[in-house]
Amino acid sequence: MKRTARILLSLVMVVTLLSAAFSYAAEQPLYPIGEVTIDAMAVAAGVGFSWGDGKLKFQGKEYPFSVKGLSVGAAGFSKINAVGDVYNMKNASDFAGNYVAVEGGLTLAKGAAGLIMRNAKGVIINMRTAQQGVQLSLGVDGFYIVMK
Repeated sequence: MKRTARILLSLVMVVTLLSAAFSYAAEQPLYPIGEVTIDAMAVAAGVGFSWGDGKLKFQGKEYPFSVKGLSVGAAGFSKINAVGDVYNMKNASDFAGNYVAVEGGLTLAKGAAGLIMRNAKGVIINMRTAQQGVQLSLGVDGFYIVMK
């Protein structure tokens, strides 16, 4: 009986310590580890499509890529110049893929958030327009990045 109680108490302590460690890790801000620039064009009449090219700066190297996106509720034709920070990436190959909007809950260490997107590998891009006063709507519903 005493042995069972000790094992149970040990398990409770381990779970409590692990919970505290995970909550501490979740509160740590993410720091940018790369930069991205995108030049894109968008055309829309209700449902829009955007396409363009960009460069990822990561670990002292530049990686070119193409971007294609889809947005809903847009109208007209526009040129988009965006810049941003890249978070949570270990390899440049993790950058490619489908990106969808992040629904909050992230603490970014560098400045105000723009359009925050995440791919299936956990890579996060915080994009904002290069021009002041222009709203970024590049693929708000999602976009796809292909490395060149």
